[in-house]
Amino acid sequence: MKKNGFTLLEVLLTVATISILATVSMPVYQSFMVRNDLDIAAAEIAQSLGRAQALSTAMDGDTSWGVRSESGRVVLFRGASYVARDAAFDEVYSVPGSIFPSGVQEVVFTKFTGLPASTGAFILTSNTNETRTITINSKGMVAY
Repeated sequence: MKKNGFTLLEVLLTVATISILATVSMPVYQSFMVRNDLDIAAAEIAQSLGRAQALSTAMDGDTSWGVRSESGRVVLFRGASYVARDAAFDEVYSVPGSIFPSGVQEVVFTKFTGLPASTGAFILTSNTNETRTITINSKGMVAY
């Protein structure tokens, strides 16, 4: 009589192999996810800067438009500054909590010309110390 099935040793070896593979692959996956979140956040800031410049150039609402980067979010706003903005027109984009902004926090574009009132770099740092830098020059060109 032949019995079909698995022995306890075979089951334990299979479970051990799967555990080892999961242990090795989990840090790689987490690193990939943080890097992906960082790239998405950098692209979001760059696109928001371009949109703010376009809205300012088009004189949408007959006012300036700007972008502010804060912990956990990026805000495209209408007004001469973030503090004096018209919050009804805010476009808010989420940024993962594992990403910390530094450098320039706010850039406002002048209406009609679309030139930035300030220049500098938005610096995004992940909890694994990887960084992405989004720079804006005096002509309003965004590079990242």
